[in-house]
Amino acid sequence: MRLKAVMFAIVVMLLSVSTISHASGDYSVEYKCAIVLAMFGTTVEPALQSLINIRNKIEQNFPNTVVKIAFTSNIIRKKWQHRAEDPAYKKAHPEIPEDILHVKTPLATIADLQNDGYNNIVIQPTHVSMGEEFLDLHTYAKALMEMGTFKKPKYKPFHKIALGRPALGTYGTKFPYFEDIDTLAKAMSPDAKLAEKEKAGIVYMGHGNEFFPGNGGAYLEFAAKMRKMYPGVVTTIGNVEGFPSIEDVMESLKLYGIKKVVLKPFMVVAGDHSINDMAGDEEDSWKSILVKNGFEVVPVTKGLGQNENFCNIFVNHAVDAAKDAGIELK
Repeated sequence: MRLKAVMFAIVVMLLSVSTISHASGDYSVEYKCAIVLAMFGTTVEPALQSLINIRNKIEQNFPNTVVKIAFTSNIIRKKWQHRAEDPAYKKAHPEIPEDILHVKTPLATIADLQNDGYNNIVIQPTHVSMGEEFLDLHTYAKALMEMGTFKKPKYKPFHKIALGRPALGTYGTKFPYFEDIDTLAKAMSPDAKLAEKEKAGIVYMGHGNEFFPGNGGAYLEFAAKMRKMYPGVVTTIGNVEGFPSIEDVMESLKLYGIKKVVLKPFMVVAGDHSINDMAGDEEDSWKSILVKNGFEVVPVTKGLGQNENFCNIFVNHAVDAAKDAGIELK
């Protein structure tokens, strides 16, 4: 009996030590993945469909991965926040998704995901070019990956943070930007077919940035690729801000002898710029300027996000970013 009592005491002691060790030392990390779609955003309700199309395409390809939308524009986010607090607006627009009404910044969205245990995150921008907003996202991703802990690396808030490329690509040798431009030009084949049908050239309106000189060169290279890929159509491109301007576009059209153009936004959504600055009836809209200078204009107010092949570009860029970082999207 005494031997049995001793053995029982030893077993209890071992179980106790095992439990303490498990509770205090064995911290297992579960890797949970998510995608944050960093979009400029829009306040124009019908234009939201372009953004939703991109999200739907991402979700279709990664059905077991959480996908969140974030808006990079402070003005646009605040507009939606005001609308979310307006019962009359919500009643009049039941079609607006809740995550749009309560949309957050990329950082706030990532913080929410981290709080829910997601530590492998792919940030996929849906911007057209490598402008200031993409560089901001690059800074965020770098800073988040550098966040550590005093005790052990496994306690870090994030395991992997990856940043995808914009549509026109970015710098570096791993994913050559000219291949991204080629892919984008192939996706624009419906625009070339429309221009051929109309016996017209194409004028794309990009957003641009007067303080960021790199945008203009990428846009011009894209237009050159379009002209080479679709030799029956003269493609030109200009920006609302910065180079090339609408005046530069008209100079190119005159050099090519073009009298009729399909005017289309080179933006993800057909928002305020497309409705007013591009196709509006005001005298300073691109349509009015072109008509005043003797061009026949066929306006098309559809954002690039309504083009399925364009949406696929962001799917592929997210795949590349995840693979490069060692993140498995499911």
